[in-house]
Amino acid sequence: MTSQYAEHPAMFRNNPLGFILAVILIPAAIGILILLFWYLKCKSTRLEINDNEVILEQGLLSKERTELNVSGIRTVKIKQSFFNRLFGVGTVSIFTAGDSPEIQAHGMPKPEVFRELVKARQTSPA
Repeated sequence: MTSQYAEHPAMFRNNPLGFILAVILIPAAIGILILLFWYLKCKSTRLEINDNEVILEQGLLSKERTELNVSGIRTVKIKQSFFNRLFGVGTVSIFTAGDSPEIQAHGMPKPEVFRELVKARQTSPA
């Protein structure tokens, strides 16, 4: 299984103003706590696409893993604000059946690449 997309959410690019504020608060010691918590939260989430499945893994000590077969994906929705578009990040929502997303990952880098990889795997013969 080769993984062509395996990313963690971005910190600075997802919320640049919050990152700058946390850096400014470092002398008050609260900035270090904010950055540490934020870093651990980002590193404990991973979105990956393999040959025929999409995997979202969340959690630091206890893990939650959601796997979807690419053939069962109906829609990949990407939501980006103006600043998200400038920095190349966005929220990826994956729908299989129904109105609520099976997988939703915030702050993911290169969301267009992810969508194109899903489309390519849906059209290629398995």
